[in-house]
Amino acid sequence: MKMLALRCLVALSLLVAAAVAFANPFKSKIISSEDSLLEIIVPGDHFMKITNFTQEGGTDRGVVQVDLPGDSPNGGSTNVLTATRIDLSTGANAQNAPEINNRVTIAGPARVRISPVLGAKLFITYKKERDEGSGGGGGGSGSPTPLPIFSPTPGVTPSPTFNPFISPTPVGG
Repeated sequence: MKMLALRCLVALSLLVAAAVAFANPFKSKIISSEDSLLEIIVPGDHFMKITNFTQEGGTDRGVVQVDLPGDSPNGGSTNVLTATRIDLSTGANAQNAPEINNRVTIAGPARVRISPVLGAKLFITYKKERDEGSGGGGGGSGSPTPLPIFSPTPGVTPSPTFNPFISPTPVGG
């Protein structure tokens, strides 16, 4: 009996260690009106998924602003997501219908900024992941590897035949 309990304890310990080691790397932050600007850097070989961005209180909306580096045509700054209000009773933005919470994925390199909103609490949940893709081609060098396309081989095509044993149906009765 002791051996069985010991084996179960070892198995449970391994499962707990695996769960901790491979836990989902989502992060959550609360930004109150007294906090400073939240800035998240997304490296060039990473992307960031925002799955939740909500706001409680305040009259202005919280926004997720993304700055792309460089002076290229793609450089600049834009708002990519506004906070979903979870208290619909106060302020000029008061509504009766529930709002839909959207998600956004931001490719690096980028700088993500969230400014605090006066009288509000913002809550954001995000995850940064390494981009394991190879640039959309077949490994980044040479031509892409074609994928085989399987289609069923056409079978026998039916052709009309004459059946001499069909009897005519009587009309009337």
